[in-house]
Amino acid sequence: MKTIFSQNQLKHAPEHEISDGQLKPAVEIPERAEIVLRTVQSRELGEVVEPKDFGERPLSRVHSPDYLAFMESFWERWTAAGRSSEAFPFVWPIRSLREDPAPDHIDGLLGRYSMDAGTPIGPHTFEAAKASANTALTAAEMVQQGEKATFGLCRPPGHHAGRDFFGGYCFLNNAAISAQWLRDHGADRVAILDVDYHHGNGTQSIFYDRSDVLFLSLHADPKVEYPYFLGHEDETGENAGKGFTRNWPMPLGTNWRAYEEALDDACRWLLVYKPDYLIVSLGLDCFEKDPISGFKFESDDFIKLGRRLALLGLPTIFLMEGGYAVDALGTNCVNVLEGFERG
Repeated sequence: MKTIFSQNQLKHAPEHEISDGQLKPAVEIPERAEIVLRTVQSRELGEVVEPKDFGERPLSRVHSPDYLAFMESFWERWTAAGRSSEAFPFVWPIRSLREDPAPDHIDGLLGRYSMDAGTPIGPHTFEAAKASANTALTAAEMVQQGEKATFGLCRPPGHHAGRDFFGGYCFLNNAAISAQWLRDHGADRVAILDVDYHHGNGTQSIFYDRSDVLFLSLHADPKVEYPYFLGHEDETGENAGKGFTRNWPMPLGTNWRAYEEALDDACRWLLVYKPDYLIVSLGLDCFEKDPISGFKFESDDFIKLGRRLALLGLPTIFLMEGGYAVDALGTNCVNVLEGFERG
């Protein structure tokens, strides 16, 4: 299986995040991608290739023009305001506040285009995010051109990013961008299976009223886990998309045996839907030692996950999302990919 990765993805290098009401060392760090890359190479998964540059159009097919313009110009505006450290939002246009007109001040814009205070922006964040999106797009194109499966080593991740906001360590929604690109290049139906510990709120919201992209998510119950405000079982889509979103929220402490039941159910939906392509938002944070998660996967369980997905027999694009137990991340990730390849 080919792996796609760009060194430019390492340029986003946050030092801190706000979590549990405290300023803490960042966990979405370049070392995540580096250890996965080393494991891909040491276990000889396959060739590692550089992504193509697909330009802005695939991004604008998913994200709003004003959001992309904000991200493109952010660091220049941030430093013009006399700031030099990584940026955190601190005020949001919730409920009774207005979203329009858009504020002129950079702090107001940070709140307008974000969903949390735990996702810092630095001088090279958007460059890294665009490289990550190109990695996802290259992985999708390779499968579209005949590869059985590919691995987009995406970092920063993407599934929390919505049409016009960043958050959850995500800035561009790699899975959504790839799915839309496949639709634009001839696919009738695309499915996204999100196996990250946290619900893929951004992906769900982007396709919530559409039937051409099926979104399935297995994750921790949002009543007790981030992102808290989306990912409940009764969210099934709206308008033309009614019935084309499915969520399996699970309790803290879920192990592989309990998770497998939900996964089998999701796979049945895939067999009924019959997508032309399957995109797997591959979070590895169900691992028992993940520092910000609460499921109980062991490393060998990720092999089982890959084997189960292989049984679907679908052209598959794996795109990395979360997973923050850095020492085990490479092993867990490649376990999925080797499990898939060996079937």
